[in-house]
Amino acid sequence: MSASQYRGVFILGEQKDGQIRSVTYELLNRGRLLADKLNTFLACVILGSEVDNLSELIYRGADKVFFIKHPSLANFLPGTHTNALVQLFQEEKPDIVVAAASTTGRTVMPLVAAKLLTGLTADCTILDIDPQEKILLQTRPAIGGNIMATIKTPFTKPQMATVRPKSCPPANRDESRTGEIIEKSYADDLFTTPEKFLQFIRDLSREVDIQEADIIVAGGKGLKNREGFKLVEELAAVLGAGVGATRDAVELGWVSYPHQIGLSGKTVAPRLYIAVGISGKIQHLAGMQTSEIIVAINKDPEAQIFKVADIGIVGDAFEVLPALIRELKKNKAAC
Repeated sequence: MSASQYRGVFILGEQKDGQIRSVTYELLNRGRLLADKLNTFLACVILGSEVDNLSELIYRGADKVFFIKHPSLANFLPGTHTNALVQLFQEEKPDIVVAAASTTGRTVMPLVAAKLLTGLTADCTILDIDPQEKILLQTRPAIGGNIMATIKTPFTKPQMATVRPKSCPPANRDESRTGEIIEKSYADDLFTTPEKFLQFIRDLSREVDIQEADIIVAGGKGLKNREGFKLVEELAAVLGAGVGATRDAVELGWVSYPHQIGLSGKTVAPRLYIAVGISGKIQHLAGMQTSEIIVAINKDPEAQIFKVADIGIVGDAFEVLPALIRELKKNKAAC
């Protein structure tokens, strides 16, 4: 099929319990920039059984919204979502498809790419359009984060990429925008897969989702052990913050993987990020350096983390954190 038959930038929106997730608006921002450079339309794809306020996607930059509706899409299952997306993309022939490097995107996009016999670049931080070739430039960290590699997909369509959540601000809202909402209904057999949704079990270790948190307190190997890491959790509880961690802290078993921040974990951009006992390896910095204010607490004055910190406290975390927790509790009690 000729490459000229592929048109449009498509982003894979996400919803939970019928509510559009904020990462969708980040993708719309990226997608709008790409579509404008190609002088083409921007489409947002949403899958579910019921989704509220689809017009919000138009106000945030989409020219078209494809809502694939079926009871089997109420909960995320890789097979049903893959089948629906492949069907849609075979019909609509998008030039570019972008999704979040979330649980959904990381699971379903490789399956879709394989079925469409095309390429996929995962965990991109920058997306752009080559001004001469008019193809997607997909930039991501490589070799443990030590270099940035730019990848092209020149021979197959669609060009597919995932981008890390919180690596781009959400699209601005404009109620004057107009667009088209297209509901897609497919036969039941498209959604017949070996998978079955049984139940959703909430992760009770996360009172605050770190990707949605305004404040994050994160701990690293400098906290020495699980007992030391509890100071991070205590400070987070006082501040109503999310608990983050380095890969080392997770691999040592001090906290579970959903708290991991960095290249192999989540990307976050809170208003305040407090890094405790974190040396500042590039792999961790890649996941948090876009935070508005970074406070670093480390007893090593040469620690790499201080190079990105707005406020640096050179001191022993086992002395600084208890004092900070006491003062915060005291101020809370006085209010």
